[in-house]
Amino acid sequence: MEVNVTLASWSMLLIYSAGAVYALAFIVYAFDLFGGKKKRTGKAAGSAGASAGAAKGSVKGAKRTARTRTSAEVGSADEGGAVGTLVQENLDGPADRVYSNRVDDAGDGSGHGDGSAADAKRRVFANVGTSLTVLALLLHIASIVTRGLSVMRAPWGNMMEYALIASAVAGVVYVVTLRYKDVRYLGTFVTGFLLVSIGLATTVFYTPAAPLVPALQSYWILIHVPIAILSTGLLTVSAALATVQLLQGAREKRVAAGRDAGWLSFLERMPRAASIEAVSYRLAAVGFITWTFTVIAGAIWAEVAWGRYWGWDAKEIWSFVIWVVYAAYLHSRATRGLRLTTIAWLNLIGFITIIFNFTVVNVYFNGLHSYSGL
Repeated sequence: MEVNVTLASWSMLLIYSAGAVYALAFIVYAFDLFGGKKKRTGKAAGSAGASAGAAKGSVKGAKRTARTRTSAEVGSADEGGAVGTLVQENLDGPADRVYSNRVDDAGDGSGHGDGSAADAKRRVFANVGTSLTVLALLLHIASIVTRGLSVMRAPWGNMMEYALIASAVAGVVYVVTLRYKDVRYLGTFVTGFLLVSIGLATTVFYTPAAPLVPALQSYWILIHVPIAILSTGLLTVSAALATVQLLQGAREKRVAAGRDAGWLSFLERMPRAASIEAVSYRLAAVGFITWTFTVIAGAIWAEVAWGRYWGWDAKEIWSFVIWVVYAAYLHSRATRGLRLTTIAWLNLIGFITIIFNFTVVNVYFNGLHSYSGL
């Protein structure tokens, strides 16, 4: 089968364009994330004190009139459970205010700022960054489509193509998550990862457009590989959230101890660590399910291609290692047998095994799965 050189060239042009737009989105998101911390003047501090006093009085009045039940969970991100969270449950309605009402001297931790003009400007940066990310994703996806059309096959036959489509899926997971949860604070991390992925795909992993090798010419490539790609995208965003959770937990610990947050002050407008962890956990849970299907589908394909379900090939071993690490992560999270910070580290270890499986195993381990194209 001949390669359509024109479409292959367009594919490369589109991915370079996507990389440029991702770079712009990364910079804009960085302005939103690392924007200068507002200094409180004496007047502002006085106003804040008056507001705090009024709020305190309102709370006392509310306690006399509202039928509420409160329970305090004492602990920190290092001691399991929520981070010093006060959970208020109104007997006349659901307890839907968890993690969103608490305000401390390091910021409200709500992820939405305080409504000031400075915060509004930061939100403008976040909106622009999101728009640029969506534009870059469209260019990214168009590049993948034209790459597939140039050789008239599924565009995931080597490491370059896998890296391109897996990173695109990670971007889509991020954008879709935005419809349900404001995680724009994650934009810098996600666009940075996408930028690095594109850079590696077009340099270190670069492979000219070509037909599939005979061993991959099976309908199972349309089942096994896409699910693996989806799993990678889900677990990538989950790992990014786990990273932010660890940083936010460290900031909260400093503030709780009465110390200055220091370089972690940029996290003050993000949700609390426990809230971030909850989103990370949900994505990892779905990613684990899809990865389980990936391993099962791979075993079935192996039986069809080589006459056995499992042969302890390097790729098979590391796919199983990934499954075991994430199983341990989910078990620890479900039973709360470990601290949230330790659980987050398990999440990151799982992601490291994914990267190791994709890079080191594909390039340096000889086996039946040596289809890197390098």
